[in-house]
Amino acid sequence: MDPRIAEPLMKLTWTDPVTGAHGYLVVHSLVSGVATGGTRMRAGCTVDEVADLARGMANKTAAFNLPVGGAKGGIDFDPKDPRATGVLTRFCEFLRPWLDASWVTAEDLGVPQHLIDEVFATLGLEQSYHAAIRRSADPERTLRRVQAGLNAPVPGGQLLGDVIGGYGVAQACLGAANTWGWGIEETTVAIQGIGTMGGGAAWYLHEAGMKVVAVADAAGTLYDPEGLDVPALLELRDRFGEVDRARLPEGVQSLPREAVVAADADIFVPAAISYALRVDNENLVKAKVVVEAANAATTPEAEAALSARGVAVIPDFIANAGAAAWAWWLLLGEVGADPADSFLRLRTEMQAKVALVLAEWHLDRVPPRVTALQQAEAVREARTAEALSPQGAPVLMIP
Repeated sequence: MDPRIAEPLMKLTWTDPVTGAHGYLVVHSLVSGVATGGTRMRAGCTVDEVADLARGMANKTAAFNLPVGGAKGGIDFDPKDPRATGVLTRFCEFLRPWLDASWVTAEDLGVPQHLIDEVFATLGLEQSYHAAIRRSADPERTLRRVQAGLNAPVPGGQLLGDVIGGYGVAQACLGAANTWGWGIEETTVAIQGIGTMGGGAAWYLHEAGMKVVAVADAAGTLYDPEGLDVPALLELRDRFGEVDRARLPEGVQSLPREAVVAADADIFVPAAISYALRVDNENLVKAKVVVEAANAATTPEAEAALSARGVAVIPDFIANAGAAAWAWWLLLGEVGADPADSFLRLRTEMQAKVALVLAEWHLDRVPPRVTALQQAEAVREARTAEALSPQGAPVLMIP
């Protein structure tokens, strides 16, 4: 069965007894009894959206050969509401059996990592990777390794755990440019979203020399055809990832929010909301490649239309998988607290995967999603064969 339409293993709906808000957990698949996927919060979040994201996580873990299945949590509530932390806490408290045993969660849209870790600490679970950490041979040592990795400082005054996802997206963009022989300094990029993922991608692309000509937040698009001063803009963000318009650098134009989709750039990075590219706006895209930093950023119909126009779409379960892959490398002890090791591992794997899917696109116009799904399905088939062997499926071992 096509993994994009396969039914999930489990769907659960929760109603907050205080606010009436609804929350959802969808477990698409379990591998070694474990599934991984973040928890998001936004007004209007639906169970179908969470199911789409859980499918994406299952593809992500297979594409990067992670020894776990895919899941996702979502809460239909405004993360700016002062009651949001309470809602998140009650959601996690209700789902504690899953969080104890099988579901490894982390940050997502509207829920920063520090907040979900604070909620877990309140519940006595220490850290959001709890379900994996408690399986390790030495949980205290594993927790120390995870915390050291998450909190390792990186240039720019950030922490490794906050930027690794954006770094991975930047490497996907750089991989596309390198694969097609574009000069990095001559390549332009527009980014929709300047929060954790979009802001991190913008920082590392700017650092690499790529020209970031447009970024968008909830208030609109900021544009400079000569290239934005990304570090200066990031300094002007509030905790919700919105830039203070009263202090914009000279020469930055303020445009409507949707203008970022139509920006004259080689690469477009939707890094904010799901379904940002739809049949009613995909025709605005001028970029030659779309790199999905947001989960489910492009509807299937829009992606088909983009492909027909010759626009390659690097799917989310490749482009934005850096944070999930790194978290499991950290849990498994394959990387530690030295950011250089983590950056090298992610740069190498991300650019190789992007080169593979774009090679098939260049040769035979096979959409990158098709190639990536074929690679993920090969991993799933190998896992099934292992599970059916006399030795059985390997047990998840966390040092």
